[in-house]
Amino acid sequence: MLHRIYFIPGLFGFGRLAGYDYFRHVRRALEKRFADAGVPAYFEDLNSPPTSSFRHRARVLARAVSASCGPDSAPIHLVGHSTGGLDSRLVLSPTSNLGIDPSLTRWTSRVQTVVTVNTPHYGTPVASFFASVSGTRLLYALSLLTVVSLSLGEPSLAMFSKLLMGISRIDSLFGGDFRLFSRVADGVLRFVDREGRGEILNFLSQVRTDQGAIVQSMPEAMDVFNAVAADRPEVRYACVASAAPPPPSLRLAKRIRSPYAALTAAVYATLYQFASQRVERYPYARTTPEQAEMLASSLEDEVSDTSNDGIVPTLSMLRGKLIWAGEADHLDVLGHFQDDGHPVQHVDWVTSGARFNRRRFQLLMDAVASFQLGD
Repeated sequence: MLHRIYFIPGLFGFGRLAGYDYFRHVRRALEKRFADAGVPAYFEDLNSPPTSSFRHRARVLARAVSASCGPDSAPIHLVGHSTGGLDSRLVLSPTSNLGIDPSLTRWTSRVQTVVTVNTPHYGTPVASFFASVSGTRLLYALSLLTVVSLSLGEPSLAMFSKLLMGISRIDSLFGGDFRLFSRVADGVLRFVDREGRGEILNFLSQVRTDQGAIVQSMPEAMDVFNAVAADRPEVRYACVASAAPPPPSLRLAKRIRSPYAALTAAVYATLYQFASQRVERYPYARTTPEQAEMLASSLEDEVSDTSNDGIVPTLSMLRGKLIWAGEADHLDVLGHFQDDGHPVQHVDWVTSGARFNRRRFQLLMDAVASFQLGD
């Protein structure tokens, strides 16, 4: 029987943008594994509003799957990266009220598995920072960096200069002058073709104008989310969790080989600092014995409340069966890591110093496919 697998992006993530396929490494890996198992499968990347509220994103998810899943009884699998995992939980929850026609969620009865990848099930302190004025500026800069690094690879000297100029002017972007917003982004993206530039500017405009999910990703808000969004009893839930090294490390210093790498390393250091802050009244997950054993065997350093991937605390990622754990930053786990052997296929988003590589990525994909296939 045909299986349908849907990929849901997280905050400032996307399905496809300016010709770049966000989930291409994951999709190709799972396509091969389903084919090797002799199981026919259909894969689809979904686009979500980059920073809209979880309820709105869940509605978008419901409509998208309803429009493409067909009237058959083919089993459905959801793979949500970062807050995409929260969208998946919310659309499936029997206790949620999305405010849409019930016919748009009939497909949820066909869902067999949900795999959440580096998802902030208990929130992330980074969201609290992003909600501040300074954090909003960094969020915009990070969106620019993500799009530029993933879509175009490490920029040329000319583009890097434009990127630095744009980020240096972030402070002036939030005075309500959208024309200035457009001019800075357009200067950074002048090397992108016209169609791709329009897509990216629209994406960045959405980040600027709707940031509902930022507030909702705070540990305080996720406490409410977890109280009202019950899991669907017949669905099997699994999670992937990782931790990246603290910024002041020799390993990180050795990776800084260009001005662009130095810039992204500085961004990573800032994000890591905020992600490592603890919110005493809203603790993260308590590990089960099985989870504790896997974390201990997969990571060199002991996992604590301060461990994180540069965006999400490691202990906040735990919900359901832990099927893979290891050293990786927030986008390494999607295949966006430094790979000198295949620099075109794999592009790093920031210089984090994590030692993620093709072998670890293949093991991660083995674990996801095995869980989906019920092995």
